[in-house]
Amino acid sequence: MSDSGQSPGQGSRMLNVPSQSFPAPSSQQRVASGGRSKVPLKQGRSLMDWIRLSKSGKDLTGLKGRLIDVTEEELKKHNKKEDCWICIRGFVYNVSSYMEFHPGGEDELMRAAGSDGTDLFDQVHRWVNYESMLKECLVGRMAVKPAIPKGLLPKSQMTDISTKEGPSSPSYDWFQTDSLVTIVIYTKQKDIHLDSIIIDHQNDSFRAETIIKDYSYLIHIGLSHEVQEDFSVQVVENVGKIEIVLKKTENISWKCLGHPLEKHNSLIPKKDTGLYYRKCQLISKEDVTHDTKLFCLMLPPSTHLQVPIGQHVYLKLTITGTEIVKPYTPVFDSLLSEFKEPVLPNNKYIYFLIKIYPAGLFTPELDHLQIGDFVPVSNPEGNFKISKLQEVEDLFLLAAGTGFTPMVKILKYALINVPSLRKVKLMFFNKTEDDIIWRSQLEKLAFEDERFDVEYVLSAPTSEWKGKQGHISPALLSEFLNRSSEKSKVLLCICGPTPFTEQGIKLLHDLNFSKDEIHSFTA
Repeated sequence: MSDSGQSPGQGSRMLNVPSQSFPAPSSQQRVASGGRSKVPLKQGRSLMDWIRLSKSGKDLTGLKGRLIDVTEEELKKHNKKEDCWICIRGFVYNVSSYMEFHPGGEDELMRAAGSDGTDLFDQVHRWVNYESMLKECLVGRMAVKPAIPKGLLPKSQMTDISTKEGPSSPSYDWFQTDSLVTIVIYTKQKDIHLDSIIIDHQNDSFRAETIIKDYSYLIHIGLSHEVQEDFSVQVVENVGKIEIVLKKTENISWKCLGHPLEKHNSLIPKKDTGLYYRKCQLISKEDVTHDTKLFCLMLPPSTHLQVPIGQHVYLKLTITGTEIVKPYTPVFDSLLSEFKEPVLPNNKYIYFLIKIYPAGLFTPELDHLQIGDFVPVSNPEGNFKISKLQEVEDLFLLAAGTGFTPMVKILKYALINVPSLRKVKLMFFNKTEDDIIWRSQLEKLAFEDERFDVEYVLSAPTSEWKGKQGHISPALLSEFLNRSSEKSKVLLCICGPTPFTEQGIKLLHDLNFSKDEIHSFTA
């Protein structure tokens, strides 16, 4: 699962990959966008069909293999369905051939026709690897106007923009002993935690990205000398200081830390940063239900990455020469073991509950991976803030299928770390009893903690089923959503297939829950 608050423009869609497998309409990975409707694709318009077409040698640009510089005036001319050019991050694509493969329909794609569609694209799925998907549609680059210098803004300009719109500019320093090098980042913010910083050290490249509110501060250095793979990270939360201690390979004095690499010492809006991947090793996979498995991936020894609660990462696979990515929300290896205090997570492992779709493209490929194989995993994304849980008294979780995954960590965090909490209720929608993920663990948790309760709703139960059945409805919700007191502080989290989430949000509004009391995760 990935997550989405209900931000403006959430319903807009562009260059989404065909629904047959990227992801399927019933998939738990499809975005829960308010008001967005899917357009049924014609036969032969799946992602695999698009890949075949793009590799057929057919000229999809109309330029016979030439790449050109495209002026704004030229781009504007190509604004029709049969002649549609779109600019994404400075690159221009002829998407006329892609029209029939776009699950959001031609009209949605046409919203960016003859113009720069970067913002529209970024609103919903900046994670789609359009460079790979549309490489045979590449017309060329946007021509640079003479008045605008090529490349990034000068550093002084970037600093001005950052300080006006974002947090106070962070800074860094370094010092050394005979055997250690310590890099210190001064964020100038108080709510900095271990999950605020992501560190990747490969060869002599050292990369530390700190998330400060909605901004990303990057340290990116080619180290002047070798260091060992393992390092330590410490956060002094009350002053927002981060200390990263590297171990020298040789006990010699460094004259400098190293040389700056791309975007070093930059502070930019997180939405403008690209996704960074590192290769994680598949350690284990085990059956959880008849079609859902628990995957365990191990981070490289030279990586520090903790996925914040309610956020997701992207897994990337190369399928028939095309890079495909899909979002998943990490869970724990068990619902119960993590409730033992003190909570000491093993931060080298990431666990995912993933439903395998036999007719899909991505999940069967994932399931065919052997233990020891590697999977690229991105930096975390998402806008769920842990502060939403502060002082919450009643927490209601509505989940359908693997829409359960974002709820796992929220459930655990709330029961352990929210003193005001009076009760947590999970309404878990599935087709059959066999589809219920971690049923025995949920029931054991409910037995052990009187604040927690779980209800199952099945849409296709057997005749023996005595519990609730059907789909999300006003009757089910009005009975389920009973507050502990009339004015209790409440939070409702919802995740599942798009129709489930859209219908659920509408019903919650009808029941007079406010926008601030609802958080929807994309599925």
